[in-house]
Amino acid sequence: MENMSPEEASATLLAADQARTTMAQGLVLPSFLFASLGAAVALQLATTTLELVHDSVAGRWSLAAGVVAYLAVAATQLVRFRRLNGVWVGGLASRIVGGTAPAAMAAYVVAFVLAAWAADQKAWWLVVLGAVAGGAAYAWSGRRWWQNYLGAPAAHARAESAALLATIVVVALGGLFVLAAGS
Repeated sequence: MENMSPEEASATLLAADQARTTMAQGLVLPSFLFASLGAAVALQLATTTLELVHDSVAGRWSLAAGVVAYLAVAATQLVRFRRLNGVWVGGLASRIVGGTAPAAMAAYVVAFVLAAWAADQKAWWLVVLGAVAGGAAYAWSGRRWWQNYLGAPAAHARAESAALLATIVVVALGGLFVLAAGS
């Protein structure tokens, strides 16, 4: 790049920012993105709770089925987004699909604790209610992040670092291990 005057550099940066905003406004989400993710999270919450309560081969199969269903929905929706738009959006995979937005993480933890407590009390209707509420709040968090992204793409375009994501996974697996060991 040749030497630019401060005015030329400023104009170039402004044009790039306007291009990013225009591109963001033209992005299309796959149909049923939030509904399918919410349903997959609800299923995963319920099946994980069943594994904790029924520490058995059937419980482990239940846990595996919930995780596989969530991963299948997540991968499908990410591939659909890429096919629809031809781009990746920083934060989409982690904040919406992976649930690393603060509201999604809080909703998941609260729903899981509620469902686990309800399962321990044999209140199965409350397990279902907690899982469904957790999935709905997870989906709502994703929709909220998307609206914020569209309003200010530069401010919301970053995803979490690999170190933070690895820490979240380790803490989640550790918590699951502690819960499973206690049951």
